[in-house]
Formats: sequence, structure tokens, C-alpha cells
Amino acid sequence: MQKSKLSIRILTSVVAGFVVFCGCLVFESGFFKNSPQTKPGPILLQSTTPEAPQQSDTEPAPQSPPHKTELESAEAITFGADNAPEKTIILGSTNPNSGYKFQLELSTKGAAVRKATFSEFDDRDYKNPQPLVVISPVLKSNGTEVLTMANSSFGFVKYQLKLSLDKLNWKCYEAETLADGSQIARFEAIIKNADTNEPIIKLIKTYKISPDSFLFDCNIIVENMSASEQKVNFNLTGPVGIGREGARQDMRRVIGGFVASQGQIVSSENAIITSFGNSIRKKIGAENKMGLKDATRMNSRENLIIGNTLPDSYRSADFLWAAITNKYFAAIVRPVPEEGKRCDWVAQKLGRFYNPDGDERGISGDESIGIDLEIATNSLDPAGQTNSTKEYKFQLYLGPKDRDLFYKNQLYKTLGFAHTITFTSCCCCPAAIIRPLAFGILGLMKWMYGFIGNYGVVIIILVFLMRLIMHPITKKSQVSMSKMSQLAPKAEAIKNKYANNKAEMNKRMMELYKEQGASPMMGFLPMMIQMPIWIALWTSVYTSVDLRGAPFLPFWITDLSMPDALIRFPEVTIPLLGKLDSFNLLPILMGVAFYLQQKLMPTQASAATNPQMAQQQKMMKIMMPLMFPLILYKGPSGVNLYIMASTFAGVIEQHVIRKHVREKEEAESKGLVPTTKKTGGKAKKKKPKPFYKF
Repeated sequence: MQKSKLSIRILTSVVAGFVVFCGCLVFESGFFKNSPQTKPGPILLQSTTPEAPQQSDTEPAPQSPPHKTELESAEAITFGADNAPEKTIILGSTNPNSGYKFQLELSTKGAAVRKATFSEFDDRDYKNPQPLVVISPVLKSNGTEVLTMANSSFGFVKYQLKLSLDKLNWKCYEAETLADGSQIARFEAIIKNADTNEPIIKLIKTYKISPDSFLFDCNIIVENMSASEQKVNFNLTGPVGIGREGARQDMRRVIGGFVASQGQIVSSENAIITSFGNSIRKKIGAENKMGLKDATRMNSRENLIIGNTLPDSYRSADFLWAAITNKYFAAIVRPVPEEGKRCDWVAQKLGRFYNPDGDERGISGDESIGIDLEIATNSLDPAGQTNSTKEYKFQLYLGPKDRDLFYKNQLYKTLGFAHTITFTSCCCCPAAIIRPLAFGILGLMKWMYGFIGNYGVVIIILVFLMRLIMHPITKKSQVSMSKMSQLAPKAEAIKNKYANNKAEMNKRMMELYKEQGASPMMGFLPMMIQMPIWIALWTSVYTSVDLRGAPFLPFWITDLSMPDALIRFPEVTIPLLGKLDSFNLLPILMGVAFYLQQKLMPTQASAATNPQMAQQQKMMKIMMPLMFPLILYKGPSGVNLYIMASTFAGVIEQHVIRKHVREKEEAESKGLVPTTKKTGGKAKKKKPKPFYKF
């Protein structure tokens, strides 16, 4: 029987859409287009007052003399500061039994955080796992380092200049341990009149880390020590250098959190960096914005601003925090306002893109992102007066993107840290739908893990459970498509008869579908209903930090966030797959599942008479079993386990549905209709033109 072209188009569209969707999920990448080789923008930011020309990051860093360094100069006054010996201070610990969540390595250079290392997470090196470094120094194209929480510049409005305090070694004091186990480190820098040696400004920076907390404090006190009023501002580097987490691809984002007038938390995402270096454009309730890489290349300050993608209705929202994130972790900086007040002293917050080697496409692996905060100009009274001192308080979160953690901690919940958890969405399945579904699936996975104790088993059970719940819709869809195929000859006859009368043709077609209980949309609509659920399930498995390091079997799939690596071998380069150091079995099993699925798909009768359709079917049966294993060969084993389980479950489901359709067709061929309770459970003869409902 010749099949309907309409059903062929619907099936082809669905399969093509699924292929494109999965391809987008696998190759999801970020905000940076290929562009000519350029250097990153200058690290010294412009202020609201006219100031001296800024130093480019391509210029070599000045060497500090042993006792005093001249930072910048103006005609009226030359500023200097005592350059202390370079030193490192350690707060916290990487020992999991110490009670500290991480260890901070503080540097006197800029009184900054050089490195932060977790105590409870390792780097997943199967040979020699080490504590995971979550943030580290970032190199600029001129070879200088950018450190977290460094005072990158300090501005004097009166003298129209900025001082590079990140190149100065601040004076430091030995770390102190308080009675509650908290540890404190204190740094100090005094800016002086280099000619008279009189102190002008004193800066005190204090770090405090507490046991059993992913938060640490960073407070900065600016004190006017001169006899005249001083108007000052400064730039502070936020978190920089968050490491890669994706084994095959990487997702690093810059995200800002804001609170709207009615109290709701909204977020703004600026960019994504991936290991492929590709570029996409994000649309979050506003017009498309340029990525950080392009903004840096074009010196577009507007597109570096965190919050530039907020909808217009939220542009007046108050700033809460800014974060850099990767797949599983977040580094969030939060300016702490005074009690009952809004934080109005952060004048600007900017995302930064760093490409140390300046490679044209930005895919060499050294690329990174960071945050800069511009602190508003503040007037300090002369020394000894009431307002001669100003204190700026910051809190930094360094930890996993864990919904349960964010909702159990009242501060994290109030600040909306859960907005750092991002899920895959598309035009047909927006984040407003995917987000609650994904959070619900994550909650269900954790609940199941509570008594199963194995996330691999949880994924398999969850996939089969979802298939079971969605089975009625899937069944109705495939039965409808089968009926459409059966009606193809009659539909083709109507099209030929009324080819010159479109209105009459459509009328006759609708009568045919109604008479036989079929609908062109029923083959497509149920799939659209299921799509958000499957996307939410996919993204939940892909982004869940609970799967990081979680084993499935002791001899195979020992980490669901990494490739399954059944057999390891020295690294080799293979076309289409790139660099490999292991034989991964899951993608092969996935290919087998796709092959079986294609074999069970009914051959279209029209393919026998239509060479073009026959070729399309043949190509589809070859491409599906080969394409996905190639694309996902180095993908996380948790994701591959999900796809494989879902495909095998689909094969079983398809077999059951085909059996049901075959039984119905045999009953129809004998002139019988399905039995019901009203008919006493016995089949009865088919009435003329019945309206079948399956």
C-alpha cells in the first residue's frame, strides 16, 4: 500500500528535529565567534572622571624596587608605597577531615587570592587524584597575572589618575585562628606622597574563612590619612580563572543576580566559553547581545556589562551578586550592603574574557573568564573626622551548584544562588518550562538514590519510569501515524481528483480523517508534549553535580561524569574522534540500540516506488547508529547511559506498540472492532464507516 507523503514529511521532520536537537545538546558551546587574532582589552578600567591614560596589558609589568615603588605620577604630586617582601598566606585546608571546605592561598601581590582548592572534591585523575583547584591565576597576553580579589587600580579623582595596586606587594600579618575555628589574614598598604613621605590613604584588606562553610569574607577599609578631603574610587577583580570541568566540552559562564522591585530574583547570563571556542548568542528576555570575546575584540564596554541581557522591565533591579561558573561549580562574589540598605556603591560590574596566547579562534584551552567590579567614587573627610573611613564588605561563595544546598541555606536561598544552575532550553521548550521540570527530576533522582545508593541504577530506572508514564501518549502518536499511512492511497486519490480545487480537497481530506478516526497532528503533537520532559531529563543528568565521581559498577563506569573507559591505553589521535586514551563501550552499545530501533521501524511502502524516499530511509538507517556514537564517544558516561537506556526502552516500547497495531489491523481485516465492557467482552462485526479510537 502506497504511503502518504504527509506522514513521510511528519516522520522525517520529527527525526530531523530530534537529530538537530541532540546535536545542539552535544555541541552546546558558547558565546565566542571566530575572530581575527586580537589582544584582550586593558585591565585598568576607565572611571567616571577624566584620568591619565590607562596601561595596556601588552606592556611589560613594571619591576618593583626593593623598598619603595613609584606607582603613578601627576604634575602636582608623586605617589609611592612601601613594597613589602612577596609572601604567601594559607587559610583553611585541603584535608577533608579538617572541617574546612577549601583552602585559600593568599598572595601579598595585590593582597589577592592566588588559588582556591577544595577539600571534598578531587580533579578526577584516575591515576593520581588530587584536591580540585577551583580558581587559579589567569595570564594576560603580556604574561602578567590576574588574581582573584586583587585591587587592580585605585583612583584619585582630584589628581585624575589611577594607581596599580595589584603590582604592589602589600604588608601582611600572620594568620590568626579564632576560638570558633575561623581563620583571619590581614593585609595593609599605605599610599604616600613620595616627595614628603606623608601618608595619604591607608588600605586594610581582611580575609576570613570559617569551618564547614563554602563562604569566605573579604573586607576592605579605606582610610583618609591626609589633612584634606579625598575623593577616591577603585577597581576590584572578582573571581577569575575557574577551571574546566567538562571532559569533552566545557561550559563556563558569567552570570549576574539581581533583585527586582517586587522582590523576585532575576539573573542575566553574559557568555559561555567552551573548549570548541564556538560562538552562540543568548536571548534572555532582551535583544541578542555580543559575547565577551567579541566585546573584548571590539572594545564594546556595553556588552561587557553584567546585566546587559536583562529585559527592559528589570533594568532598574538592584545588583546582588556576580558569578563565574563551570559545569558543576560556581565562584560568586557578593557585595554586602549595610543593614536595611541596598548596595549602591558598586558602580559597574563587568565580565572579562582572557586569551593569553591570542590564538585566532580561542580554542587552545588557555582561555578563561573573570569579573571586574568598579567601586563608585566616595568622599573621605580629612583624617580624624567622622567620615574619614569607608568599609566595603564582600562575601565569596566557592562551591558546587547544588540545588539542595542552595535551598537549605537561608542566605543562599534569599540571594537566589540557584540561578547559577543553568539548564538547556530551546525556542519550543523555554527555561520557564525546563527549569521546574529539571529541578523536579533532580529531586526525584536524589530521593531514589537515598534507598538505591547507585546513580547509574537511578538513571536506568528513571528512564524506564518516564517511558512508562509517557507510553499512552507515545502509543497514540504511533497508532495515529500508522493509520495515516493506511489512508495514504485514499488521500492521494483525493489530491489527484481535486488538484485544481484546494478548498474542496481540504474538505474531502478532513472528512476522510474524521471518518477513519485519524489526524495528521496526532503523530506530531504528542511528541511536542514529551519534548520538554526528555530535555529536562537530559539536562538533569548532564549537569547534576551528584554524578561527579559517582560510580555505577566497580570494574566499569567508575565515574558517571566521565567517559566509561572500559580499557585504557596510551593517547592516540583518531580522525573524527580526536585524542583518545580509552576504549569506551557505552557509545558502541548506544549504536547497537539505534540499529535495533531502525530495524524495527516499518519500511515505508512508498519507498518501493519512490527512489528518493528509499534513499532517504537507507541513509537514515545508516546515519543514526553511526552518528550518535561518534558524537558522544567522549561524552559523560551518565549521559550515554541515559541515551542507551532510553533507546533500548524505546525499542521494547516500539515492539509492543507494533504488536498492538498489527492485532488491530488483523481485527479490521476480519471486519471486527475492539471489544469493550459494553459489548460483553466479545468482538462484534464492523459497522459501516466506524470511528475508531485507540
